[in-house]
Amino acid sequence: MDSSSIAAEKQAHVVCIPYPAQSHIKAMLKMAKLLHNERILITFVNTEFNHKRFLKSRGLVSPDGLPGFRFETIPDGLPPSHADATQDIAALNRSVKENNMLAPFQSLLEKLNEGTHQVTSILSDGFMSFTADVSHSLGIPIVLLWTIAACGLMGFYQFGNVLESGLIPFKDESSLTKGLDTIIDWIPGMPNIRLRDLPSHVRITDSNDFVFNFIKECTQKATNAPAHIVHTFDDLEQELVNAISSLFRNVLTIGPQQMLLNQMPLDQDDRLKSIGYSLWEEEKSCLEWLDSKEAESVVYVNFGSITVMSEEQLIEFGWGLANSKCNFLWIIRPDLIVGESAVNLGVQFIEAIKDRGLISSWCPQEDVLNHVSVGGFLTHGGWNSIIESISAGVPMLCWPFFGDQPINCKYLCDQWECGLEIPNNVQRNDVEMLVRQLMDGVEGKKMRNKAMEWKKLAEKSCHPNGSSFLNFKKLLLLLKNKNM
Repeated sequence: MDSSSIAAEKQAHVVCIPYPAQSHIKAMLKMAKLLHNERILITFVNTEFNHKRFLKSRGLVSPDGLPGFRFETIPDGLPPSHADATQDIAALNRSVKENNMLAPFQSLLEKLNEGTHQVTSILSDGFMSFTADVSHSLGIPIVLLWTIAACGLMGFYQFGNVLESGLIPFKDESSLTKGLDTIIDWIPGMPNIRLRDLPSHVRITDSNDFVFNFIKECTQKATNAPAHIVHTFDDLEQELVNAISSLFRNVLTIGPQQMLLNQMPLDQDDRLKSIGYSLWEEEKSCLEWLDSKEAESVVYVNFGSITVMSEEQLIEFGWGLANSKCNFLWIIRPDLIVGESAVNLGVQFIEAIKDRGLISSWCPQEDVLNHVSVGGFLTHGGWNSIIESISAGVPMLCWPFFGDQPINCKYLCDQWECGLEIPNNVQRNDVEMLVRQLMDGVEGKKMRNKAMEWKKLAEKSCHPNGSSFLNFKKLLLLLKNKNM
């Protein structure tokens, strides 16, 4: 055997499979880029539905990827749906749980193993639970990536314990409303949290609730995995990271991912950098509009890829922003409004925001958050959005919708002190007051200073000898030595 074939045989080949939703795909792609930069072969597996969207959004300049970084697809087992909208999360969860993707994924790995570079490990989203069965069946080591905060992961992990404690299920909607303020004082690393602060899927009136049980089973099953990546950094969530490390093996905090990507050599292959993350086409003209505004004068508004709202809620947000007299960039994606294909805020509103407000359908979020004119972020509180905002030193207003967003918002406001919560029953007066407070108030200035402190600590964690940098090196050893 010649030296080149020996090198080929030893090269690590990682198959990356994200949960098929925007924020999960973005985080997995960033991790894949980091690994590829360390000469690890990458096969990135999208669902057929999302890969078509990816190509349409110009996320890929070359559909074939680049040397050592290829894309493959598997079916998601769901019926056809709107080509430019996020798929129903409950339906996706059911498809995962019912193993609709298991056989296609296993067949793909078997096909890859027939090639020159056998698969040496699987990097799977923690919520793609069937991948553990494929790992066991084929004898391929697996690492789980959690694209959520440590507080979100701990919150999800506690679902079984909350059920056993008798706090849930609630008898009916009335008792649910009354019971959400119950204090829970026994969660490790999470003292005196309210039930309402835990991920929203815990709010059940039936112990057989499908999504609740799906999450409970995913997090319980994950205790068998040999290693876990959490997209956070130690200084931000040290107590929770310690608590999670007592529940799972080899917990590696590796984040913020973009700050680690920024460490890549300048001569890195441009084709790797050019691989985008968005399932919607990004309108970059908004960056030119931001160029025309003063420093820290613009509120960026984006409710993420999954949140939906009523037309009434949209109008309340709109007039709250208009009445604040602040500049704002508002992202209204095509499927934001329940049951509506078009958004019409009226001529009066458009006149009121003239020269101050810009509405766009999607944008390059990290470029926006790092723009000098952006001084605040009104967000749904998804983890990608929060960690990107912290990385930019931008304070936030948070309107949590579902999932881990309530616990993210709780920590953002109370522990990290760089955010304020917008009441669930959104009213324009509240929005106006909080936007002004964020942009011009004493509280806003304090939050901005705090956000900048977190940004500096995030940067420190990603520099050589920082916690996230060193944890990434540990991950490389695991993946290259295949000794999990």
